[in-house]
Amino acid sequence: MMRTHHVTAATLAAVATLALTACDPPPATTDPKPDPSQPAGSAASGKPGSSAKTAVVPNLVGMGLQAAQDAAQAAGFFALTSHDSLGRGREQILDRGWKVCSQTPGPGSSVDTSAKVDLGAVKLEEECPAKEEASPSVPAATMPNFIGKSMKAARQALPGNASITVKDALQQRMVLQESNWRVCTQSPPTGTPLDGKPATFHVVKFEETCP
Repeated sequence: MMRTHHVTAATLAAVATLALTACDPPPATTDPKPDPSQPAGSAASGKPGSSAKTAVVPNLVGMGLQAAQDAAQAAGFFALTSHDSLGRGREQILDRGWKVCSQTPGPGSSVDTSAKVDLGAVKLEEECPAKEEASPSVPAATMPNFIGKSMKAARQALPGNASITVKDALQQRMVLQESNWRVCTQSPPTGTPLDGKPATFHVVKFEETCP
């Protein structure tokens, strides 16, 4: 005996709905249109924007080096460097023992806070020079005039492969900290091409007189 299956109209409608749903693709998503009022690269565009900032460089001249560095950082500048204003090539090991003679950029300048702030300094008991002498950026091609200048500065200005002899002009002392000694005589003479010839210097301490 065969059995008869009775299918209701509601069941047929549900099956048809499922079939149509399976055949239709999901609706496509569209990216929101960029807001023309927002600059390119801003947070509104979904891309990281520029974080550059500018600030006014404070007047640091006359301050102790440590206090000047603190003031520069408080103003937003953290790329700080310093140099010996007397051109002796000394390192500022203890910042509290130095005072600021010059600064670059100058006070009142509005610059990017990532810019380097360079402070020229002397020791507390020293006088600031009327004019600083710029350190050479590249080794000299001919022998400069080093008379009266720091032996350390002289060595830094010569090529790295130069053969250099340094002698005490007064006694037979060892010249250990060259930034404390100044040049009395030099060989070869000023203007001589530096083509590998050895260089010789006679020096005295800065508080002494050349013979």
